Amino acid sequence: MKVAIFLGSESDFDVVKDALGVLREFEVPFELEITSAHRSPERTVKLLKSFEKKGVEIFIAVAGKAAHLAGVVAAHTTRPVIGVPVEGATLNGLDALLSTVQMPRGVPVACMGLGKSGALNAVLLAIQILGLKDNSLAVKMKEYRENMANKVDLSSRKIKEKM
Repeated sequence: MKVAIFLGSESDFDVVKDALGVLREFEVPFELEITSAHRSPERTVKLLKSFEKKGVEIFIAVAGKAAHLAGVVAAHTTRPVIGVPVEGATLNGLDALLSTVQMPRGVPVACMGLGKSGALNAVLLAIQILGLKDNSLAVKMKEYRENMANKVDLSSRKIKEKM
């Protein structure tokens, strides 16, 4: 297993489910767990240590509201941690964004954008980091990017046909 994804609550699954498909597409082994920085801090640390022993190289933490999950994970590992803040009803995700991005010096968390786009970018960043050691992933990432560029070209041609 290369990537561990921690969700702060079951409701966060909707945010990551499409991104999990990208991990499968790239054939990157991962595990997903629900654990809370506040409601189950001991479980969070226990899972983290267990995943480190299994060889996890990157942690992705997805949480809303106070969103301390990424920071708690980063406090207990020296492996890369990618935080994905989740939009909430109260402050539209600003609270989660600030909690994830404002880490103290010496405890870095790579912070993605809010929600589903942030989750997808977290997975892509994880794949890029893994691609530094795994050339097959680097090649697949290059192909992924080329496919995105081709779709833009196709969209441009389609829109011109409509004019």
